Amino acid sequence: MPYPKPTRRSWAEPFKIKVVEPLKTTTRQHRVEAIEEAGYNTFLLRSEDVYIDLLTDSGTNAMSDYQWAGMMLGDEAYAGSKNFYYLEANMQKYYGYKYLVPTHQGRGAEHIISQIMIKQGDYIPGNMYFTTTREHQERAGGAFVDVIIDDAHDPESPHPFKGNVDLQKLEDLIKKVGANKIPYISVAATVNMAGGQPISMENIKAVRKLTSSHGIKIILDATRAVENAYFIKTREKGYERKSIAAILKELCSYTDGATMSGKKDLLVNIGGFLAINDREIFDEARNMVVVFEGLHTYGGLAGRDMEAMARGMEEMTKEDYIRSRIGQVEYLGQKLIDWEIPIVRPIGGHAVFLDAKKILEHIPQDKFPAQTLAAEIYVDSGVRTMERGIVSAGRDSKTGENRHPKLELVRVTIPRRVYTQAHMDVTAESILEVYENRKKIRGLKMVYEPKHLRFFQARFEKI
Repeated sequence: MPYPKPTRRSWAEPFKIKVVEPLKTTTRQHRVEAIEEAGYNTFLLRSEDVYIDLLTDSGTNAMSDYQWAGMMLGDEAYAGSKNFYYLEANMQKYYGYKYLVPTHQGRGAEHIISQIMIKQGDYIPGNMYFTTTREHQERAGGAFVDVIIDDAHDPESPHPFKGNVDLQKLEDLIKKVGANKIPYISVAATVNMAGGQPISMENIKAVRKLTSSHGIKIILDATRAVENAYFIKTREKGYERKSIAAILKELCSYTDGATMSGKKDLLVNIGGFLAINDREIFDEARNMVVVFEGLHTYGGLAGRDMEAMARGMEEMTKEDYIRSRIGQVEYLGQKLIDWEIPIVRPIGGHAVFLDAKKILEHIPQDKFPAQTLAAEIYVDSGVRTMERGIVSAGRDSKTGENRHPKLELVRVTIPRRVYTQAHMDVTAESILEVYENRKKIRGLKMVYEPKHLRFFQARFEKI
């Protein structure tokens, strides 16, 4: 009897494995003890106690042989490293900005731009907050204002560009506080907290037109802009035949500068930069980086790290690479959809986001359903995920009360070029097992809360 023909051809990763790192398997009892010791916070687990680590895609990528070869060409001169000039040239080639200030990672760039541009009492609109971005904006005396479209707060909305800015919300804010109180709009591409959702080219063009009329700058969070470019190519009319590199550069052209964590798109383990077009801001930034990071031609990085980032730029825009990167995320997400497990739709670029509010609907938000769900997945299989809900949202800086975001999510984050399809199957099956036993799960109470970015170090106990 002949085998049935497949309905579609399979795809494979556009690379082969050269070096392997053994993974440690553990018993359920070991994991129960480990998560209890970690205060039910997956950030506080020891890496050696984790089987499949899907906590983050930040700095957890596998570098290529081309990048590793570049690491041996590190010019570790204190000033004027040749690797800096290579990185600068590639940034100008792929992103199109005029000036580069290297930093140790993305939040170094966020700190510098916030301190330079934000004054006490300013407002910084953005297409949904990100934790470290908002922290730096608030520390500089500003107040973040969410101007993302309403669909972004609805995990079931099928909108293809849930990262879009609501132009009416932005215009209303400008009218309310005045353009002189808005130093810039912070635009993320893609939007992490919304589920890795992209912004459309049409929308960023419209934001540029509106802000230009008021003299307001646009600062792009370009951390995952290559993934955003892929979604524009596959979802937005008129971009089907354009290259990822061309789309990325056009996207950046509608902005005045960017903060960048190279630990994502650039396929490295450490590094970032601030890119800017304004010479005056650049001069102040490269002066400030000397105080907080390192000289303006290394910014807290070794020459070899800058070389790896520069080479990562060349690899990140390759069509077969980005297709497989997004494809792996879609593969995991589609399995969960097929099993009718609630996730954020459409499936995002760097992670699958579980709708913890719906999965654990019997647990109120103040009992931390997403934190609870992440801990339960770890206990079941050793797969480490992370909370993106009320814990990450933190407290209102004025009232001191917990913020209650509409989205209460668990982020299942896929590092680049690290895991295979079989690892995705194991992850999906673990999530299914926890989902089927969800009624037995009880919430958590917070027993330790740090002052800043509490999701990193907070501790919990079972109720």
